[in-house]
Amino acid sequence: MSRKTAVVICPGRGTYQKNEFGCLKPFYDTPLLNQIDRVRASLGLETVSALDSADKYLPARHQLAVNNAALIYATGLCQFNAINPDEYEVVAVTGNSMGWYTALSCAGVWDADIGTEIMSAMAELTANCPGIGGDTGGQLIYPVLNEQWQPDASRLAAVAEVLKLPGMYRSIQYGGYAVLAGTTPAVKQALLMLPPVDERFPMQLAGHSAFHSPLMQEASNQALARFGAECFTNPRLPLIDGQGHVWPDLPVDAESLRRYTFQTQVSSGYDFKTAVQVAVREFAPDALLLLGPGTALGGAVAQSLIEINWHGLASKADFTALQASAEPYLIQL
Repeated sequence: MSRKTAVVICPGRGTYQKNEFGCLKPFYDTPLLNQIDRVRASLGLETVSALDSADKYLPARHQLAVNNAALIYATGLCQFNAINPDEYEVVAVTGNSMGWYTALSCAGVWDADIGTEIMSAMAELTANCPGIGGDTGGQLIYPVLNEQWQPDASRLAAVAEVLKLPGMYRSIQYGGYAVLAGTTPAVKQALLMLPPVDERFPMQLAGHSAFHSPLMQEASNQALARFGAECFTNPRLPLIDGQGHVWPDLPVDAESLRRYTFQTQVSSGYDFKTAVQVAVREFAPDALLLLGPGTALGGAVAQSLIEINWHGLASKADFTALQASAEPYLIQL
């Protein structure tokens, strides 16, 4: 049986929730997880193993940015390391938001030592960034598609109006959702302006600062001052970034990759939807492998595929039928 080609997709911040508590158990005491734990301990931070194997899930502990980010990074990297090479040939890697750091490690740009150090540092820097006048701001999410995952003109128009507010920015293009970031006053005003949807939206993302916006500029400055181009090696797998740019598995300009990682994607918007669309168009994989923790990424990926009519997908019903077939396209690891 021949191997399937696959693009690997890494999830972003907030995907380690109570339902994912204990998800690293299959990897306890493995060399990779032990390596991540050693780096965390050397930095004076809780180890990932201790967090995941705790007696109970505590939001104040497990949702703390520097801990949550580590749990997400470790889960994704361990799952990637466990992909069966006889079953899948990984042809490219991408990720959403914080998933870019996981993707860099999966592609071999960073080893687990430097990846763990940088990911932990970026979690702290962005969570505690002073923003504007000490206001770290916030993020909110709002659906712009209807129930069949097709564009809703009224919701798109509402988002466009909100983006006219001073201090409001488009943070992430997340499939069929607009993720917006802004100052605290701008976010409060946006929550009042956007028409309610499904008694859930607009939803402010708890514990999130104004990620991927100009409010993160000081975090970018500190990261650039702390981590030099020597931290970056050539990718062993092609990488698709949050602008849809492909970094090939060839010698790359380390300084350009550093600037993108610590400046561009920190202080300006992240287009995950385009990253997914470029991944399938450029690499035409047999499957998409979605790393954990969590399963929320699947909907945004599917919505991104529907927009470009990939494999004839035109609606949620089409995608559901594909996933129920003998050859599902999205594989959740």
